[in-house]
Amino acid sequence: MQLVQQLQTAFAGLTASEFRGQTRIVAPVESLFDILKTLKEKHGFDLLVDITCVDYLDYPDAKDRFGLVYLLANTETAERIAIRCFVNDPEPTVPSVVALWAGANWPEREAWDMFGIRFDGHPDPRRILLPEQFTAHPLRKDYPLQGLGERHNFPVITRAEG
Repeated sequence: MQLVQQLQTAFAGLTASEFRGQTRIVAPVESLFDILKTLKEKHGFDLLVDITCVDYLDYPDAKDRFGLVYLLANTETAERIAIRCFVNDPEPTVPSVVALWAGANWPEREAWDMFGIRFDGHPDPRRILLPEQFTAHPLRKDYPLQGLGERHNFPVITRAEG
């Protein structure tokens, strides 16, 4: 927990918890990039394991719509940490961390594609899983299970005759 205390001293508004040896920090969006940069450069968290998102729509105690989660690892000490920040509609936006970890490129694009989270400064914010014509974000909880009828206007792709 010494790491958490150092971060709380350096950055206002952090909350932390630990469960079964897993440290979790909740960070305000305004200081998210600086916290992640500090974890990489000063504390050795050199591996971005994953970026994922949770939609808290209709959760009884949720104050925010989306929880964005960054999972980091220190490859020398095997230490892991989870950093979470919360964003809301109409424009859920966080800073891109591709400048810190090139491997953030695709997980950020996936979070944009599936949840509609924007990443300021991302070098290539195109969709990665769905066609560019797709206008919705299907992992949002308010997206209907049967879709919105988007498939009717997708271009038909056929295989060339061999």
